[in-house]
Amino acid sequence: MKQRLTEGNVGRQLIGLTLPMVWGVFAIIAFNLVDTYFVGQLGTKELAAMSFTFPVVMTLGSLALGLGVGASSVIARAIGEGDHSRVQRFTTNSLTLGLVVVAIFVSLGLFTIDPLFTALGADAEVLPLIREYMRIWYFGMIFLVIPMIGNSAIRASGNTGTPSIIMTLASVVNIVLDPILILGLAGFPRLELQGAALATVIARAVTLVASLFFLHFKERMISLKVPSLQETLWCWKDILYVGLPAACTNAINPISIGVITSFLATFGATSVAAFGVASRIESFVLIALSALSASIGPFVGQNWGAKKYIRVRLSLRLSFIFCMIWGGLMTLILVPLAPWLSSLFNKNPEVVEIATRYLWIVPISYGTAGIILVASSAFNALGKPIPSIVMTVMRTFILYIPIAYFGGKIYGVNGIFAAATISNLAVGIGAYIWNQKSCSLKAVEKAEQAASAS
Repeated sequence: MKQRLTEGNVGRQLIGLTLPMVWGVFAIIAFNLVDTYFVGQLGTKELAAMSFTFPVVMTLGSLALGLGVGASSVIARAIGEGDHSRVQRFTTNSLTLGLVVVAIFVSLGLFTIDPLFTALGADAEVLPLIREYMRIWYFGMIFLVIPMIGNSAIRASGNTGTPSIIMTLASVVNIVLDPILILGLAGFPRLELQGAALATVIARAVTLVASLFFLHFKERMISLKVPSLQETLWCWKDILYVGLPAACTNAINPISIGVITSFLATFGATSVAAFGVASRIESFVLIALSALSASIGPFVGQNWGAKKYIRVRLSLRLSFIFCMIWGGLMTLILVPLAPWLSSLFNKNPEVVEIATRYLWIVPISYGTAGIILVASSAFNALGKPIPSIVMTVMRTFILYIPIAYFGGKIYGVNGIFAAATISNLAVGIGAYIWNQKSCSLKAVEKAEQAASAS
């Protein structure tokens, strides 16, 4: 195991880490868009059924992502310390932890499909369709959780290219299988929603095989030795210390989207549709910042473990500068192009007009939104998950939702959109200050003194 990220030009290494991740994030977005498109060909009921599954799928995806963040944090620092045995222990035990989590949630999920989705508002007409989809999806949950943890471990080694290739492979398999299994092409039976779930499971299964193969045979990060119970529990505790807060942080985002959507619904279906259009455009615009935040974690973790603190501070400074430049550039691009981009998704003039207003107001804060993402990833990489969840709670529940509520009452949809800008700007500035203090030389000296004293 090489400390790939502790030597060399910091800027070039960050670019080398981020560019493959840009494609990987794009592949994930394409995966979900293709699913939605082909299920939409079946009819409104089927699309509604799949929409009902999104909160559950996103919540469990957030849990898997959180476990991956926890694993990446401890593995990257162990690599930086040069302790290969510790790297293997953490990698292996992160995967076993994933298996335990899968077993628990599959058992709970299969027995709670009807009451859970009834509570979410599904009626008797849609519930059988949800049941068809989720029964297959739950059994395939192992193919979601284990590859996400495995890819996080690979990224912790400083390799973002391989996880991006694996994600792209999954997207390609899903794109090929969706029309075949959903619509019944090439002699296959028409499975409709079951076909969508089956295509997802098969695509994810490919990523499971690929990630485990690479971890074991290429990076030598998996140990086949059966660990003791004491060692397993010790590793799980370290992983969950970062992973559980990260999972909670990721789960907050879909909750906030649901609340904001309910606020917009009071202004009519066109406002909700416009928010959906603008959010879809926004997801593409923010790919670079999401990729950077995923890349900064391994870099910070390895260099912090290797005590290369100056490199950590330089990487964060360069990342924050990039976030502000990217945010400013996207604002300049979206101001003239927002009406045209919105019309690509929906031709309704009212929808286009409201979506355009969103894309004129919110992008002002994209730079600071990127700073929040990068700072959160850096804190998790340092083994400090609390600042990340504090920033998320502050942005969502203290600022965004209350300001959106009162802003909507006073200024209509513009007030709701402005709430996103205000919360991003305020928390982004706070995230920058907090991160700089945590990575200052004084903070480093205190941490080393505490470590030597213990």
